[in-house]
Amino acid sequence: MKLLVIILNKTDVLDYLLEGLSAAGIKGATIIESSGMTLSRLGSSFLSASIRGLFSGEEDNRTILSVIKNNQLDTARKIVYNTVGDLSQPNTGIMFTVPLDFVEGTVKKPVDKEKAKP
Repeated sequence: MKLLVIILNKTDVLDYLLEGLSAAGIKGATIIESSGMTLSRLGSSFLSASIRGLFSGEEDNRTILSVIKNNQLDTARKIVYNTVGDLSQPNTGIMFTVPLDFVEGTVKKPVDKEKAKP
């Protein structure tokens, strides 16, 4: 299993991306609002840089985290490229995976209704 991480700059395609991943069998994901390190944040205090960011037109990102099976990676990559475009282009996003040694809670086991009765 792998942790698929997509840092999406093109947030306008988020819904299409999630729909594509879901249709391909990648059903679970956590989406976090995020922002990158920008020059406006480097030269001054965090507070003033944050306020300046509100008025400078800097766009936020979305970070998508999804636990996938090893054999789902190629499919996920194709969906990302078809939805987001070439990630080597500016202002598209970044995608990477991290190998996982242990995963629990991704597969929901069916509940035995007889055992679940009080």
